[in-house]
Parts: sequence; C-alpha cells; structure tokens
Amino acid sequence: MKYTRITVNADQMGGMPCLRGLRIPVATVVGMVAGGMTNDEILANYPDLEADDIREALRYAAEAVRERTLPLVSAS
Repeated sequence: MKYTRITVNADQMGGMPCLRGLRIPVATVVGMVAGGMTNDEILANYPDLEADDIREALRYAAEAVRERTLPLVSAS
C-alpha cells in the first residue's frame, strides 16, 4: 500500500510518521479519532489538515497494527 500523505523525517518530530511534512504526527490524529472526535472537530483544531489526511492516517495505523503482535488481555 502506498502512502502519499505520510512523511517521515529523522529531523522532525523524532522521526515519527507525520502528515504531509507538517508537525502533526499520525498517532495524534489516530488518538483523536479513537477519543471520539469527529473529522470536523479534528479539522477545526488543525486547520492545516485535510479530510484525506485523516483517512490516510487511519489506513496507516491499521497497516501498522496488522504488521505486529500487540500484547492483549485474554478474553477467557
């Protein structure tokens, strides 16, 4: 999967994946969505973002989780 809006720069935000070279980490956007914020609320708080940035951040996060095993609590 190719990401056109996700950038990584070792000299910016400690090399964290960010959106379009902005100092807005993917994790920040994903966290806001997880916290219940709507796209409109996120865009109002970060006017440099676009709706496509939010969608790509979520696709990127989904792929990142797919690529690793995370510690989970057993449901039993």
